This record gives sequence, structure tokens and C-alpha cells, in this order.
Amino acid sequence: MPRLSAPMGDDLRQVLGKSGEDVACGELQRRGYAIVARRYRTRAGEIDIVARDGTTIVFVEVKTRRHDEFGEPLEAVTARKQRKLTLMALDFLARAKPGAVPCRFDVVSVKWGERRGPEVEVVKNAFLAGGWA
Repeated sequence: MPRLSAPMGDDLRQVLGKSGEDVACGELQRRGYAIVARRYRTRAGEIDIVARDGTTIVFVEVKTRRHDEFGEPLEAVTARKQRKLTLMALDFLARAKPGAVPCRFDVVSVKWGERRGPEVEVVKNAFLAGGWA
């Protein structure tokens, strides 16, 4: 089981986030996704993972938690976050120019247990782009 400890100078929250992304990538690859990019940066922010699931481009938001004090990880993907992810996905598509391919948004929840490894939940089609004004 991976340990969650921060080297000197690193923020434990950043270490937790990176560890969650590592676990999410492993789970997505186990499910047949091909990882295209990690931490894709735009002016609006960062997409955790861009992957391909067959011919579909998948924009993946990873939410990692050590406990439920701040709610379930999936609850953190608010309407505001969905709008930002949509804008960042449009940036990726404009730069990558993949042509007319299907796209979707998935969310991966990673919960680290006290004495066990991470619990991973992958939600396909977690939300639709364009459902906002």
C-alpha cells in the first residue's frame, strides 16, 4: 500500500492529490484507458488526467480524501468546477485538434482508508458539458 508522507518542504495536500492521481491512472489503465496527459495546464486551471477510452477522449477530475470531514469526494465537483473543466477541455481540444471525436467527463474518487489501501470509484459521464448558461 502506498504511504502518504510528504518529503520536507512538500505540502501533504499536494502529496495526497498526486498520490490520488497516481492511483486513478492505475485504475483507469486497468480498465483499458490510455493516459494521454496528466496535469494539463490552461489559464483556467488544470485537468488532472486526459485519457482515451477507445475512440473517446475523456477528461478526468480526480478527487482524493483521507476522511469524510469535508464530504464525499464526488460532491466537490460542483457546477462551478464543471464549467471550469468544460472550458479547459475546450482548450485541450483546440490545441490537440483531434477531429470529430466523442468526448466525456469522468470523475474518479479516491478515499484513503486508515488501515487499508485506497478505495477507488470511477464515475463515467459524471456530467455533461453545456448544461449551464
